[in-house]
Amino acid sequence: MDNESENATDRRQTLYSDTLLDHFRNPRNYGSLPFPDTAYEEFNPLCGDRIRIELKISHNRIAAARFVGDGCAISIAAASLLTELVLDAEIAPGDLVSDEELLASLKSDIKPSRMKCALLPLEAFRSCVKLYFQSGGGKSV
Repeated sequence: MDNESENATDRRQTLYSDTLLDHFRNPRNYGSLPFPDTAYEEFNPLCGDRIRIELKISHNRIAAARFVGDGCAISIAAASLLTELVLDAEIAPGDLVSDEELLASLKSDIKPSRMKCALLPLEAFRSCVKLYFQSGGGKSV
């Protein structure tokens, strides 16, 4: 491997943590739920990322969280991590996960130009929760 290739690999590794790369390569909770209680899809027209979050709610807790979508490594990893963070959490109208918590869980230096990629799944999740409460909770969306 020449020095230029080594430098490119080093830059990629400092941009993307092992955690981020693992969740991108092996996303957790990827796929659709058979009958979600609520679902919402967000789209970033600037880069083309599209993430759909689906939730199953039982006894006021998130019993299952899944996502589907197409996106960059950051948005896919963030969606994967988010589904793990919210699993079994009590559903509430406020923020269950803050921007800072999700960004910290990626363990990467997310540049301002890529912040929308990292937060797209969280925007979809927040809209999903909002829809759940607007529908009276537990009723079909």
